[in-house]
Amino acid sequence: MNFIAHAPAKLIIEDDIENDGWFPDIKLTALRDATRLDGTVTDVRLTTTVVDAMLTVNHALEEWKQQQLQLGWVSLDDVPAKKINKQSQLHAHYLRAVYSTAKADLIEKYRDYDSTASSMADKKHMEWLDTAPDQERRNAHWAIANILQLPHMTVELI
Repeated sequence: MNFIAHAPAKLIIEDDIENDGWFPDIKLTALRDATRLDGTVTDVRLTTTVVDAMLTVNHALEEWKQQQLQLGWVSLDDVPAKKINKQSQLHAHYLRAVYSTAKADLIEKYRDYDSTASSMADKKHMEWLDTAPDQERRNAHWAIANILQLPHMTVELI
């Protein structure tokens, strides 16, 4: 009889999360680096969150995407746009929208792990956790607005 416990097989997660073929794929390692995520967020949880973020951003851009397809652009990177660091600004805005949406969701999910604030540093950290998801969602909204060429804010007099 063998009483040695065997560790469960590690689930291998691909680094690339395949998108719909028009919008770019998302690399988990690039997202981790850009958003300063450490190993606290497992690959499985990150994958689930990023897929949801991609669906959310893709949905927000669906009408615009259809317009671009009618103009003959077969992918986001084919749409004419200025380039920054050899990358289309539209691609950069898309990544920011997905990264920010994912980060906002992760902050909200992980906020409840330690909600005690025993020191001043902890209290400041808790304040950051209260406002950070809204800031990340704002960043995502602005990135989507940049793609759609819309202003960041709409003001209406009542």
